[in-house]
Amino acid sequence: MSNIYAKLGAVIYVIWGVLHIVAARAVYMLGQSLDPGMIQGRIFQDAWNLLFFAIFGIVVGICFNWKNSRLGYWLNLIVVSVGDIGYIIFLMVPGYVAFMPGALGPITWLLAALLSTIGILSANQSK
Repeated sequence: MSNIYAKLGAVIYVIWGVLHIVAARAVYMLGQSLDPGMIQGRIFQDAWNLLFFAIFGIVVGICFNWKNSRLGYWLNLIVVSVGDIGYIIFLMVPGYVAFMPGALGPITWLLAALLSTIGILSANQSK
């Protein structure tokens, strides 16, 4: 039974990653609308970081979470959490993004973390 939760968690991490690839493109497009300079460069850097958070979440989800790997569980839990917590603190809390669709990323993160946690805990109980 734990394997189904691990697989569902992995699928949700992939969805989270795809959502963040779309967001990275939107941030990049925002950067293109700015005059060249430090602010534009920082926006481009943010788009780059967002893209690689997304790729990381997808790769770990497919290669590790799908197999209910303890290493994959902790890698995605920590890295994806760090990415989304920063988003919540610096963009959502001050109200710079609308709650919807802005909360889709954190909702998918929490769902993936919950399902992956159930998968890991269920595997531990069946041993």
